[in-house]
Amino acid sequence: MATLPITKRGAEKLKAELHQLKTVDRPWVINSISEARAQGDLSENAEYDAAKDRQGFIEGRIQEIEGKLSAALIIDPTALEVSRRVVFGSTVKLEDEDTGDHVTYQIVGEDEADLKLGLVNIGSPIARALIGKDEGDTAEVLAPGGVKRYEIVAVSYI
Repeated sequence: MATLPITKRGAEKLKAELHQLKTVDRPWVINSISEARAQGDLSENAEYDAAKDRQGFIEGRIQEIEGKLSAALIIDPTALEVSRRVVFGSTVKLEDEDTGDHVTYQIVGEDEADLKLGLVNIGSPIARALIGKDEGDTAEVLAPGGVKRYEIVAVSYI
């Protein structure tokens, strides 16, 4: 199985979700199933069906997270020493060459990406355009509206 890059923060978030699923959600749904069974006829018991569906979701999510964590290559951005080069985990401040607007993104793994928080997936067009570039370089990104050019203003590892 191929390794999947993930930041230390992202791995901790997945571990917390896994802990929640195993210690809170799973026991709760097992209890719900028991209570629904106690009501009698299961063939027309909507509560039982809903609890079984929820159990299936929880067990599937547990397996998914365990698989991701077992294949994860955990990277701590604060431990990187690559002298202002954009790599996985970097936080990059960009200036749009057309508008002069500034944006800041951190390049993270697939499960961590959230554009509203400035977290971009390593596989996204912007991240692929930035990886390997240095502070001061220009990156060209093929966007739906055409090619966008960004100057890399600053690179940090936080």
